[in-house]
Amino acid sequence: MGKDIEVIRDKNAMRRWSRERRKEGETICLVPTMGYLHRGHLALVEEGKKRAQRVVVSIYVNPSQFAVGEDFGSYPSNFEGDLLKLRALGVDAVFNPHDLYVRGDGKTFGEECSGTRRTVSCLEEGGENGHETWIRVERLEKPLCGVSRPVFFRGVATVVAKLFNIVEPDVAIFGKKDYQQWRLICRMVRDLDFAVEIVGSEILREPDGLALSSRNVHLSPEERQKALSISKSLQKVRDDVCNGEVSTEKLKHSVVEAILNAGGKIDYVEVNLEHLNNMAVVV
Repeated sequence: MGKDIEVIRDKNAMRRWSRERRKEGETICLVPTMGYLHRGHLALVEEGKKRAQRVVVSIYVNPSQFAVGEDFGSYPSNFEGDLLKLRALGVDAVFNPHDLYVRGDGKTFGEECSGTRRTVSCLEEGGENGHETWIRVERLEKPLCGVSRPVFFRGVATVVAKLFNIVEPDVAIFGKKDYQQWRLICRMVRDLDFAVEIVGSEILREPDGLALSSRNVHLSPEERQKALSISKSLQKVRDDVCNGEVSTEKLKHSVVEAILNAGGKIDYVEVNLEHLNNMAVVV
């Protein structure tokens, strides 16, 4: 059994906690999460323990990165289970705020976010007179995932900036499964002079190749089998390039074909031959 964890709900209390640690000369690592922790999250924590004397894990499902009609209301949650896992790793504090945003005159926090307006986040469904300040990483947010999720990266950049201002970490750890997100946060930190070192941690997969994700719990056995077409097609592209294939169109076509044949749906496929590990596929 690991040491007890301090669970902090209030942002001012979180800031005081961090500043007290700093007065003692200690360094702080932040691992931002939305909860329902899996082995990939725990690997981020382990990396954080190597890089700072204190580790804070935030657990907060951020409404501003979900568009209306996405799965904000059904994102998986098991807070007590998360605490058990984090306690076993010796995490020092969990920041679990009820809400990080000033709300308007509409819906209250926790209500279902539904509708059809893709360019409005669940936060903005809350009415007028609430939060209206956003951070945009203008070029990096537009391609790839940004095409089909136009509010996502704006919400991510804004909530991460808020977490940095509240927790005041020396280091923050992000998984590279969300590669575009990691790059976007690196750019934001560079451009806005945050005094935070950003560390990217490699993707962890199940033995059959499925990337670890909290949302995997929603997959039926049949859907899970279909999802394996993503990692298999990416591995085939890697093998084809190693064997001399240089046509990005052929490589992209092979991924599209494999996913469609498995019954999947294509959001986008991009192949970068200069940085093969940066390939991205979303279904």
